Amino acid sequence: MSDTSRNRLRRSIRQTLTIARRDFIATVFTPIFLLFLFAPMIFGVIGGTVGGMSAASMAGGGDRSRIVAIVAADQARTVADADRRLRAVFRDSQEPPPLTTLSPAANPAAQARAAFSAKDYDAAAVLYGPLDRPTILFGGRSDRTADYLATMAAETLAAERLGGRMPAVAATKTRFVPPHPAAGPSNRPNPSAFFAVFGIFFLTLFLSGQVVGTMAEERSNKVVEVLAAAVPLESVFLGKLLGMFGVAILFVGFWGTVVGNLGLLLPGDMGRELASITPAVGAAPFSLLFAAYFTTAYLLLGSVFLGVGAQASTMREIQLLSLPITFVQMSMFGLAAAAAGRPGSWIASMAEVFPLSSPFAMAGRAANRAELWPHVAAIAWQLLWVAVFITVGARLFRRGVLQSGSARPWWRRRRVA
Repeated sequence: MSDTSRNRLRRSIRQTLTIARRDFIATVFTPIFLLFLFAPMIFGVIGGTVGGMSAASMAGGGDRSRIVAIVAADQARTVADADRRLRAVFRDSQEPPPLTTLSPAANPAAQARAAFSAKDYDAAAVLYGPLDRPTILFGGRSDRTADYLATMAAETLAAERLGGRMPAVAATKTRFVPPHPAAGPSNRPNPSAFFAVFGIFFLTLFLSGQVVGTMAEERSNKVVEVLAAAVPLESVFLGKLLGMFGVAILFVGFWGTVVGNLGLLLPGDMGRELASITPAVGAAPFSLLFAAYFTTAYLLLGSVFLGVGAQASTMREIQLLSLPITFVQMSMFGLAAAAAGRPGSWIASMAEVFPLSSPFAMAGRAANRAELWPHVAAIAWQLLWVAVFITVGARLFRRGVLQSGSARPWWRRRRVA
């Protein structure tokens, strides 16, 4: 490389970093950035408060819900024991409503219908008749509750035929952690693949959208013309992209530290379950690859959004661009999620090659397969497309907005005598 080319490269790098530092400082050292930084906590508090109030409101009405069994007095205890045994297999949020037993009246069918109009409770389902041929009335969407009552009747009959008590079973429960997946290719998806795809998607969805509006303000106050006169537009675009990426790194670093410390407070069982989900390449290489693919995903989507947003001159136009941008991000997430669920398929290969979905799909591949060499080629391929998108966006901005044209490509240049 000649001295002239070396000096030109150094000058371009210095100009790019100057633009990046300018945008980073202009974004971070403002009161609005604190609102952006603590936005997840604000949304979490608001969502938790509203959700808690809604859950409390629903629970207030749900406490009256009951399942009713109209059985003889000598069967009531056996039915209650069967209900207690069956509830042990449910999660707290999935349990059927509490059981209420009633002694049969002269007309059990009329009594069952009247139970739905009781003032003390709201009947979800009512069982009456002989337990080997019961009749179960249920309302609304309580068909699963009716199935539960039928199972409870069968459990009660089994207990009665065994002398009123079901045999006790002393089971030995041992948690099994599967061994590390083999190094060879596998068509079995790893659970961590979807988490990797969703993690990168969530971060880019939350952070890369703000790149769209970085040029609109400077177009309105004519600053971009001054920058374009002093610095090549490619350096302006790349500098702005790197500046906003620095903001994203600050955001991710802050919340990564917070979430990492909160993770220590998880219950032991949940912590062990998360620790048992190991990616195929190993935890340490996977962390590095996740960071690399988040970087390339942000740069790829950010370069596209920067080029598209640079064509908008008003905030209204930027707002109109929000829906297509979100649609693109959702489409890339859907394609990469399908690839993570079907490793080695044609859809996985397509998602890994297509530039905008490649970071998501390759993060899923790192969880599913242990080869490391494809990731080197994938990162180089993605960075190449970052350069392509920045170059195309700068040329479109130069021709469409600045109306200054650009140099002809080498195959169209002619030597002038």
